[in-house]
Amino acid sequence: MPYSQLSKLTQSQRDRLAFIELRLRFFGEICRQDLIGRFGMQAAAATRDLAQYKELGPNNLSYDPKEKRYVRREAFFPVFDFTAERVLTWLAQGFGDAEPIIRQRFAAFCDGAGLPAHIDLELLSVVTRAIHAKSVLQVTYRSLSSGLTSREIVPFALANDGRRWHVRAFDRRTRSFRDFVLSRLASAALLTDAIADEERQDQDNQWNRIVELELVPHPANVRHPDTIEAEYGMTEGVLPVQIRAALAGYLLRHWNVDCTESHALRGAEFHLWLRNRPALYGVSNLVLAPGYELVSSL
Repeated sequence: MPYSQLSKLTQSQRDRLAFIELRLRFFGEICRQDLIGRFGMQAAAATRDLAQYKELGPNNLSYDPKEKRYVRREAFFPVFDFTAERVLTWLAQGFGDAEPIIRQRFAAFCDGAGLPAHIDLELLSVVTRAIHAKSVLQVTYRSLSSGLTSREIVPFALANDGRRWHVRAFDRRTRSFRDFVLSRLASAALLTDAIADEERQDQDNQWNRIVELELVPHPANVRHPDTIEAEYGMTEGVLPVQIRAALAGYLLRHWNVDCTESHALRGAEFHLWLRNRPALYGVSNLVLAPGYELVSSL
């Protein structure tokens, strides 16, 4: 990273240059209007920022006069050093927060207990560019059941299950919509194949369906339900949650929600109970939900 050059810039300038790089690296393109819309700047200032970024990374972008946009070049090499966690947060919540020259870690205020997952940023950039361009991917993927396999997928979204990041995609091998753990991707390459109607996001019923869950303090395991009500900000003892059916099982597992009809699961980890079990009807990943065996007959 050219720290000596970046150090001469203001923080707001680094923010804008980092935004340019993120758009190029993970969307494959950027135009002046992207900068204008994000930072509320004039067109001339956006042009200057793009020119300044090109000075820092001369092989990173080229101008497409037909489309009137800058596109990522094959020789792209990042100017900024981002962590995978930060990139995924930006992708999920938006770009533009400050890019410091030296990362600071405020360990006294924020830390975590999660296990690390290795996510290759270049592989991630191929996935996000495919999502943005609505393209097909040729991937090699490591699964627990099949080991290392090669397959074609049509990705359209990223999702976090509370522990890991997934890409939601149509899998041409199984002819179904599935979740692929990002850190299990071994390789990915963009294809020029046309996408069939059945492979498009609007055909993924589990993704498009919104499930409304009603979570309450566990009647058997919680002695002081008002504590749980306050912790989760419940109203009249209920926490209503709307979530995609494709993600419901992940949420129920991550928060240890007892999904049995008679709140039968015992243990200090089960603070919540799903009050409206019929809402799970038709959800495909109930295998992840605590007590799922007892809801299989719904």
